[in-house]
Amino acid sequence: MAGEPRHVEPSTDVLIRKVDSHLATLRGGLHGPELALAERLARCLRELVVSTAQASAADRGQVRVAVHYFVLRRESRGRLLSMRSLAVAERVVGKVARQLGRADLVAELRPGGTDLDDAQPISNALIN
Repeated sequence: MAGEPRHVEPSTDVLIRKVDSHLATLRGGLHGPELALAERLARCLRELVVSTAQASAADRGQVRVAVHYFVLRRESRGRLLSMRSLAVAERVVGKVARQLGRADLVAELRPGGTDLDDAQPISNALIN
């Protein structure tokens, strides 16, 4: 069976699968604005992963951090992510997108949403 050759880096494919798998889990428990935000975050992360596949290791690392921040959020008391957790993930993803010159993706996340201080390093954003 012949198919089109894929030119996706293995690590890129893994990150996209992580985002898609987490989004599938969220679809089972979130509704309304929370689900819409999760869908926008996933779309933005997929685009960042693909657009940085051939970028520097530092840029790919920032995207990997954003993906892991979205995917590895801890559940509290057996519930799926709260809106607050998704909002924090939105801020981290938005900051990474801005740092990589992808302001177009930030606008897609949530027009008028809260922004992180661009002068703050991404590592600080993750612990604050």
